[in-house]
Amino acid sequence: MKHKNLKKLILIQLNNNTIKQLKINYLQMKVINNIGRRKSAVARIYLSEGKGNILVNKKDYKEYFPVPHLQYIIQQPLKLFDATEKYDIKVNLNGGGIKGQAEALRLAISRALVEIDSENKPALKTNGLLTRDPRQVERKKPGQKKARKKFQYSKR
Repeated sequence: MKHKNLKKLILIQLNNNTIKQLKINYLQMKVINNIGRRKSAVARIYLSEGKGNILVNKKDYKEYFPVPHLQYIIQQPLKLFDATEKYDIKVNLNGGGIKGQAEALRLAISRALVEIDSENKPALKTNGLLTRDPRQVERKKPGQKKARKKFQYSKR
């Protein structure tokens, strides 16, 4: 569990000698920043309490991702905990294509939700929202047309 100077960690000993950890945010929840990656896309997010606004590169996420399927991908971790109206998210996205950026953003939001409350982790993990997809584009090899495709073979 990550401890930042924003949060105080209090250990309380219960009657049956078990220790329970409680995170207490003093004053108000501060900004939580996290990062998500997919292919060559990188999403840096800043999550704070709010009304559910998601700004991607200073635009509304519905304007940045006009396809409903991509909007669904972004909302997945928030809908899992009915937190769509709970947090404001400011996102800096760069690199990759639109699909890779959406999946990078989903990973960053999932990681931030775990940082807020570690009890969210099992539900996110079972839905596969915390795993970073390691697949990358394979490089082109010299003497070949593409990464795996060869030039056409001529017998004579």
